[in-house]
Amino acid sequence: MASVTALVGIVAASVALATPSVTNTVAAHSSHATFTKAVARVPAAKARVVRVTGEDFSFNAPDIVPAGLTEFRFLNKGPALHHLAILKLGGGKTVEDLRAALANPGPPPAWVKELGGPNAPAPGLEANATLMLEPGNYALICFVDIGGPPHFAKGMVRPLRVVPAKGASAPRPRADLTMKLVDYSYKLSSPIRAGTRTIRVQNVGKQHHEVELVQLAPNATVADFMKWLEKMEGPPPGKPLGGVAGMEP
Repeated sequence: MASVTALVGIVAASVALATPSVTNTVAAHSSHATFTKAVARVPAAKARVVRVTGEDFSFNAPDIVPAGLTEFRFLNKGPALHHLAILKLGGGKTVEDLRAALANPGPPPAWVKELGGPNAPAPGLEANATLMLEPGNYALICFVDIGGPPHFAKGMVRPLRVVPAKGASAPRPRADLTMKLVDYSYKLSSPIRAGTRTIRVQNVGKQHHEVELVQLAPNATVADFMKWLEKMEGPPPGKPLGGVAGMEP
């Protein structure tokens, strides 16, 4: 299962960033002349927003949400790192079945599908990820295992029921760039520029991957952060901002 210490990234995920508006053109007049004068740009339907908070060691989240495009906004209110991994449970399985499966070592059972979700922001920060939900049983879970048992073993796992929605789902947000996860690297369609950006994340590798975005401290390097990960002693040389939790290929 996923571990935030791996630092290695649903389709259409806005990573710790807001989603920009997408506009369409509409008019309700019959004549061509009137039409050209009356054309107005209006925002397209946006993803449904689901807010979740995490603390040591529980989630505060809704029990039921409608199907469709859904933006999960995860606020870390605890003093430690947490993330929000979203699992789809097939075959009529429930969170109780998941707990029983997690009690045994080894890979997850075939009826567990890892969809992603907001990866770990630093305490006090919020991360987000947008994904398409189908009706069924899901689990919200934290796999972070820094300095002890994984957080789900301490209570950070809860059910989420997705029910059929009324009306059409919002379209996927337009991405500024695409990040492809391969074994073992990242491939960007273009550089990530400063500002609000929506990044589409695709796992095209042969195994599970995740993305964690870290803002390095002044004068710190990636090598400094990787060295800190080995023991995680003292303050980290960077600030975790979020990303995308574990995704299946």
